[in-house]
Amino acid sequence: MSHEAHEPETPHLDFQGTTPYEDYVKADVLTHLQHTLSDDPGEMVFLVTTQVMELWFTVIVHEWETAAKALRQDDVPVAVDALKRSVRELEALNASWKPLSGLTPAQFNSYRAALGEGSGFQSAMYRRLEFLLGDKSASMLVPHRGAPRVHAELEKALHEPSLYDEVLRFLARRGHPVPEDVLRRDVSLRYEPSAEVEAVWTAVYSGDGRDEVARLGEALTDVAELVWRWRNDHLVATRRAMGAKAGTGGSAGVAWLEKRARKSVFPELWTARSYV
Repeated sequence: MSHEAHEPETPHLDFQGTTPYEDYVKADVLTHLQHTLSDDPGEMVFLVTTQVMELWFTVIVHEWETAAKALRQDDVPVAVDALKRSVRELEALNASWKPLSGLTPAQFNSYRAALGEGSGFQSAMYRRLEFLLGDKSASMLVPHRGAPRVHAELEKALHEPSLYDEVLRFLARRGHPVPEDVLRRDVSLRYEPSAEVEAVWTAVYSGDGRDEVARLGEALTDVAELVWRWRNDHLVATRRAMGAKAGTGGSAGVAWLEKRARKSVFPELWTARSYV
């Protein structure tokens, strides 16, 4: 007689109330959040893709906040692990453009009016993501004044050090000559490149590439590259769908996205490479 455990022929099917899967994932909530505003069948993919992007923003913000907290505690391995997870998540986020990348102007126009003044520019979670990258502006809180909880969360994020601020503070604690004016800067303002910080990264990259600070720098560079790709994919999808017309919500559309795409994230990590 075999003593091996026998697998049941069917999984457990009868539960009291909802299933444990539903209790954890809340799939019923997620799959009933889609309320299209036009008769165009293509609006559904636009709406769902946008909602998926918001979920990825949420995950990535969580990872970068985890990395920032770890750096405050001088825990580089935990920070690098969080950054590496966010790289895979950014790849998934960037792939979200694929369902929208082939939109023609006629297809987009068929439901564009339903968006009214709605624009991705108004995404609070994306704004938190940008704040963590050091791209801050108090004016970006204005669209959220009508949502007190969201506004409070963004105001808190505005006045907290960005991920890059925490990186530079960590480098200073490790003995690297990060200037005091950078360490004591007003973190509610947009980060501006520093020649002295560039020199710090030049020294890091001129040393042992296996050093944990160098590995941290490369993890940050991976993040920065994928953010740049995100911005470019956004630009290309928008240019294809609407050309140079003004964006929804009164934004400058492609012109604004072109300006964003030219900006580097963690700038000294890129410019320092010219001097190694």
